[in-house]
Amino acid sequence: MKKELLFSLHKNDFIVQTFRAGGKGGQKQNKTSSGVRIIHPASNARGECREERSQPMNKKIAFKRLTETDRFKLWVKMRVAEITTGETTEQWVERMMLPENLKIELVEV
Repeated sequence: MKKELLFSLHKNDFIVQTFRAGGKGGQKQNKTSSGVRIIHPASNARGECREERSQPMNKKIAFKRLTETDRFKLWVKMRVAEITTGETTEQWVERMMLPENLKIELVEV
């Protein structure tokens, strides 16, 4: 089975924030902004890292943490569903709530 690229994300789809990490590392960490927080506004998922002294390494770890969040994974699933079915989640829910799609069961007490 051949895989097909459904969509891609770009740097512009994320907000990257840097900050002073504090903690171990002494004076160098207090002066440099090595901590990194990455936010994906569409899913509101966030990843953060401040453990490493290197900003590029913290950025890599923060991005990995973001992609592993339940919120981001759910957003990806919803995006794939929108592309493959051609309808948004809201449209699908509305369609499922039509009277012909609802099953009503009467329970005698």
